[in-house]
Amino acid sequence: MRRPLLQVALDVTEVSRALEIARSICSELGDHVLVEAGTPLIKKAGISVVSELASVCRCAGVVADMKTVDAAEVEVSMALNAGADYVTVLAIAGESTLTRAISTARRLGGKVIVDLIHVENPQDRVGSLVALGPDAVCFHVGIDAQRERGVTVNEMLNEIRETKAKYKGLLVSAAGGVTPSVASKLVAAGVDIVVVGGYITKSGDPVSAAVKVLKHMGVQV
Repeated sequence: MRRPLLQVALDVTEVSRALEIARSICSELGDHVLVEAGTPLIKKAGISVVSELASVCRCAGVVADMKTVDAAEVEVSMALNAGADYVTVLAIAGESTLTRAISTARRLGGKVIVDLIHVENPQDRVGSLVALGPDAVCFHVGIDAQRERGVTVNEMLNEIRETKAKYKGLLVSAAGGVTPSVASKLVAAGVDIVVVGGYITKSGDPVSAAVKVLKHMGVQV
């Protein structure tokens, strides 16, 4: 069984804070984590923040959460050339955008995570995505939905289980209000990459918070 990874979503807008968290987590837990340049961080600081994260997290993979929905070749190239290992593309994008994103990533040696945020029937959409060959799909409940409806990715456990059972070998990540207890359930459902933002970034001790999540994921650190 593949060892699950923790993806630390740096959804802060201050570069200094993002780098501080990334540096401490990568130095202690680099073999167990991916570090994500969150969408708000990239929009505030520009693509250069991806390069800065890559420079302080050499032993951890870097995810550029671009949420690309068009101009795939340009945006995917920007992220990967800046030092990202993974880039996110929205599942609501057209097939030509998704195809171009994946082919561009292949050419540049990177990987594509297709984000299912705002997809009404995620499981059905996964079926059409698999043929395109993404490296992973992400079941995602956005922050606005969490605040407005009080839901998290915990509500998608059945869909995740069924997806993993139907599409053997497909990497699945999950994001949206993840706490240690939710992380445990996600791993039990077959999730390969558990995405955690606020629980870690808003903690007084991000490393300890990340360690707690990893332990609930069954990862010994």
